[in-house]
Amino acid sequence: MFRETTKLVPRDQFISAMRQVASSVTVVTTDGGAGRFGATVSAFSSVSADPPTVLICLFAESRISKAVIENAAFCVNVLSEKDSDVADRFAGRHDTWVDDRFSGIDCYGTPGTPPQIDGAAAFRCTVQQTVRSGSHLIVLGHVRDVLPGASSPLTYHDGSYHRVRPTAKQVLSVAN
Repeated sequence: MFRETTKLVPRDQFISAMRQVASSVTVVTTDGGAGRFGATVSAFSSVSADPPTVLICLFAESRISKAVIENAAFCVNVLSEKDSDVADRFAGRHDTWVDDRFSGIDCYGTPGTPPQIDGAAAFRCTVQQTVRSGSHLIVLGHVRDVLPGASSPLTYHDGSYHRVRPTAKQVLSVAN
């Protein structure tokens, strides 16, 4: 077992350092007996290819966290570079004037299954395991279906959205 021998870094210092980590912008959705919910999340990662597994982190006391557990399914929607408005909607930035975060957002899927947002790369999952860590719930999901996205992903870095641009390919010459 890991034994901590030093104190943790101050919260503000941790947040400042994490702002320097670029990540794809994802919206996690769920639907089922506990209701339909969606939220923009920054923590999404591949865990394993055998079996195909991903993880997401949700604020443990949030409505979506509770719904994902009860519905036992979620969809990770990796937003396209054109969808910063969708990211803002599901981050709650429009909640004062929009009652339903899904209103006006094109989604696919049958009622009772986690919605896939149009144009997003999607990972449809069933909940495999949950782990509480601090204020958040780590949700591991087995990937049941994947759907490709329509364009390059939207990313988030240092408090703002960015587009992914490839660097020029380097051509290596081999001397004979």
